[in-house]
Amino acid sequence: MEEKLSCDGGHEFKLLLSCPSGLSPSQIWDARVEQSSSLYNGTKFRYGGYNFNVENDPKQQPHVSLHLGLTDYRTFVGTNLSPMWERFLVPSDDDCIQCQHTSSPLGNGAVVETSDRRILVLQRSNKVGEFPGYFVFPGGHPEPQEVGIISHEGFQELNQCHMINSKVSQEMFDSIVREVVEEIGTPADSLSSPIFIGISRRILNVRPTAFFFIKCDLRSDEIQQLYSSAQDGFESTQLYAVSMSDLENMASKMPGCHRGGYALYKLMVQGTSDSLSHPLLNENFVAS
Repeated sequence: MEEKLSCDGGHEFKLLLSCPSGLSPSQIWDARVEQSSSLYNGTKFRYGGYNFNVENDPKQQPHVSLHLGLTDYRTFVGTNLSPMWERFLVPSDDDCIQCQHTSSPLGNGAVVETSDRRILVLQRSNKVGEFPGYFVFPGGHPEPQEVGIISHEGFQELNQCHMINSKVSQEMFDSIVREVVEEIGTPADSLSSPIFIGISRRILNVRPTAFFFIKCDLRSDEIQQLYSSAQDGFESTQLYAVSMSDLENMASKMPGCHRGGYALYKLMVQGTSDSLSHPLLNENFVAS
């Protein structure tokens, strides 16, 4: 759970939350839509921090509570993406306090592992708004509209809030599957249930992104064929299926939040027991 910081020019990132063992929807994931008039109203979920809870009973699984508000793209452009974005930050060691005046929409990203032990990486199109030409993991944003949330109005009663929180929790997982399907072209039934591995924040523009690990039961050459007809293929120019060593090199050409996603993935791999038990780290010992 310890926060870690990488300092490397414009690719800096900070790990806000690391879950090396991975969390699934069944682990009492609780994403709370906060009732506060001070939160921005709009069409994206605004990241406002988290609680990580571990019960005293070893039989009880740990769970995460995300604190989410609502924001919109216009506010994002006017705060996080403003040339003067640093002026919106409040001096504090607490990330939530530091970023209380920024839009900070929560993005998502997926580290997708193919059946032939490769990780899928996209090269962004030169037509996209942020980081054109950079390498990224597939991803986007969870969408409030998918669960019927347009504004904070109408969710004042406690029982209704519980119902909304449950829907938002599921949207965190459903949305990353949609993004992988739309950006890469893989059928949803070829993907495993996503496992949440943590949250990374790009130092530049204080941009938070939740990362997930997903396995695909298709080979990388099969996925390449599907990619040519992906729904959102216009957002990228090429799909790469890479080894762990190649991914290490590509990470230096990723935006900070996605470099953080790679760091979270490495922590997950290291936490699966000893490193040689993971096929991607053991690839040099596999006979071709």
